[in-house]
Amino acid sequence: MKKAGILNRHLAGAVAELGHGDGVLICDAGMPIPPGPRVVDLAFRAGVPAFAEVLDGLLAELVVESATAAEETRRTNPEAARLLADRLPDLTLVPHERLKALTASARLVVRTGEARPHANVLLRCGVFF
Repeated sequence: MKKAGILNRHLAGAVAELGHGDGVLICDAGMPIPPGPRVVDLAFRAGVPAFAEVLDGLLAELVVESATAAEETRRTNPEAARLLADRLPDLTLVPHERLKALTASARLVVRTGEARPHANVLLRCGVFF
């Protein structure tokens, strides 16, 4: 049994399969999920697990070369906007409709229980060397 890192077997396995350039969407409970990507649904109850917890857990395991979020986040969810700006200084902001279109190319979607709007980010995997 693992003693650290991501313990959820489905998420740990999905993360291990990611490669350079793959997209990972971490999303709130209300984000539309397009057909195609593998989905690991962690949502248990409204707010559980929180977007911040899942983001931090994934950032500890992934090399991220770029990230994209909705520009509306700054207005509708300032806490998430601050979190994303702090964790991902090179974050690109696009209209929410554009972010939803970009999610179609994600290889993995991780759905949280977050119940506040626009707590979504599309990460693009990099390489560690």
